[in-house]
Amino acid sequence: MESCPGAASLVERKFHVLVGVTGSVAALKLPFLVSKLLDIPGLEVTVVTTERAKHFYNPQDIPVTLYSDSDEWEMWKHRSDPVLHIDLRRWADLMLVAPLDANTLGKVASGICDNLLTCVIRAWDRSKPLLFCPAMNTVMWEHPLTAQQVDQLKAFGYVEIPCVDKKLVCGDQGLGAMAEVETIVDKVKEVLSQHSGVQQS
Repeated sequence: MESCPGAASLVERKFHVLVGVTGSVAALKLPFLVSKLLDIPGLEVTVVTTERAKHFYNPQDIPVTLYSDSDEWEMWKHRSDPVLHIDLRRWADLMLVAPLDANTLGKVASGICDNLLTCVIRAWDRSKPLLFCPAMNTVMWEHPLTAQQVDQLKAFGYVEIPCVDKKLVCGDQGLGAMAEVETIVDKVKEVLSQHSGVQQS
């Protein structure tokens, strides 16, 4: 069967979402978050993890490419070799850091880039959206530094998906839990709706 004239022009490149995951217990939700993102038509997902985040999920439950610190160093041997954190920044149309723990929040606010994830964020093209989902213990959330650091990320142009009030895994009740996966996915869809070529269901 002959293809319709101009059919190729209807085929759009997929929208690339880079998910960053850090060492909060909310990283337990990574497999569910990735699966819900993959339900969005026209989306391609890759994950960058910190070493501490690996404690909370099984990599076999992540059906997409998963990068960590060792990948950055193993890929680069000579001057002409790819630099992974730069390649990932170029690949991604949107970055979603979920969860963003207190430690990485502090690093990003201060410009520290000592692992693959924080290097990607430091090299991020600020004309592209970066969404972040804070997640930490209530007392850590209420520390005065936290509000300052969140405000600093917003000043960079990054978009906060606010944490929620609930009973935390540690037993404390209060703000600090990562936003629900459905809320996060809805926010990603909202950003996608501002870009042509990605269909929403």
